[in-house]
Amino acid sequence: MICRRLAQHDFESDTLHVARMLLGKYLVIRHGTSTLSGCISETEAYCGEEDKACHASKGRTARTEVMYGPPGNWYVYMIYGMYHCLNVVTEPVNRPCAVLIRGVVDVKGLPQPLKTDGPGKVCKAFGINRSYNSTPAYGSQADMWVEDRGVEIHDNQVIKSPRIGVHYAGEYKDKPWRFLLSEHPA
Repeated sequence: MICRRLAQHDFESDTLHVARMLLGKYLVIRHGTSTLSGCISETEAYCGEEDKACHASKGRTARTEVMYGPPGNWYVYMIYGMYHCLNVVTEPVNRPCAVLIRGVVDVKGLPQPLKTDGPGKVCKAFGINRSYNSTPAYGSQADMWVEDRGVEIHDNQVIKSPRIGVHYAGEYKDKPWRFLLSEHPA
């Protein structure tokens, strides 16, 4: 079985490619001596300042600064004042793009099963908060990373649809930039 942490260059590609590529990869987080992991089952791509649904559409701000930085860093923010959302920065420096991790399945390491079928639920189950913002999603020193465990996802296992909750984004609201697994990978 292949089991390797993704490298920084894996995140430098086109955001739509990375969003699709992350399906079937594993989100892994280390909390002290315990480790949680789960298979990424749903993602959404946010593609630069021109994408009206992307946080960077309003330009460079303190919140979005991480998106302008190196690919492969985590972008963690809070919505509704209570839920964290986990993204990984993609594309080269100064091209503010990211992939939102919307869902994870087959979670291992939790003391009790928790729902992980939404970005806030993923962060709650994995104990992800803003302390992970701007930290690398790669490398042996990372406490949270993406791992390739050799799960092959074929195109007929992937559903593409418009992103959720971006009705305000004009022509960008209907872009099929949400990717989800149609079935649990074997």
